Amino acid sequence: MHRILNNTIIPVKPGIFIKDPLSSDLGKKILEESLSLIDELGMESFNFKRLSLQVNSTEAAIYRYFENKHKLLLYYIDWYWGWLEHNLVYGTANMESPKEKIKMAIKLLVEGPVFNENLYLNISLLRKVVTEESNKAFMTKEVDNENSSGYFNQFYNFSERLIQIFNELNPNHPFPKAFVSTLIWSSVLNTYCSKHMPNLIEDKFKGQPKLEFYYNLVFNSLKNG
Repeated sequence: MHRILNNTIIPVKPGIFIKDPLSSDLGKKILEESLSLIDELGMESFNFKRLSLQVNSTEAAIYRYFENKHKLLLYYIDWYWGWLEHNLVYGTANMESPKEKIKMAIKLLVEGPVFNENLYLNISLLRKVVTEESNKAFMTKEVDNENSSGYFNQFYNFSERLIQIFNELNPNHPFPKAFVSTLIWSSVLNTYCSKHMPNLIEDKFKGQPKLEFYYNLVFNSLKNG
């Protein structure tokens, strides 16, 4: 299983990139070094000029792969949620109990991917960037056009996978989509706030207590919904 996921390429909507970055050594280097720079600088300070120095190439060469840094961020967002879906599928493959599947799904949301090795991207760094920068990918004036173009399909696929699992336990929940989207965004936002706005989150809200919080939240909603 680890070997399969290690070689997995997440299909990203072609409109997000101009030229497939995985089709060349330079493209792969762009993906690798961009993650590190975004993690170090944040999206506000990151730009293709800095990246060109890091990959020992030109800005023009980078623009052959991505129209702008926003599209590059969308690439990472798409990849992350596709990767998380793969983790969910493989992680629950031998589970019969809906409750155990749900616990695995929550663990992935709260703690990140179980399978962290991939030939093409640093998954641990990818999770950090997604946690820090997700809002900048979704909350833009272009979101409606990007949504209609399918740029968030991997996010939708993961959400739908969660809904299917939750329906195994309670197929009559009145608002499964709203519940799942609330759960996903809560997990991202709480991780962000724990690091940057700690006054909003209790110090002990980590590890097993954090998992138990989400277990109770989800199972109580599915029980009472």
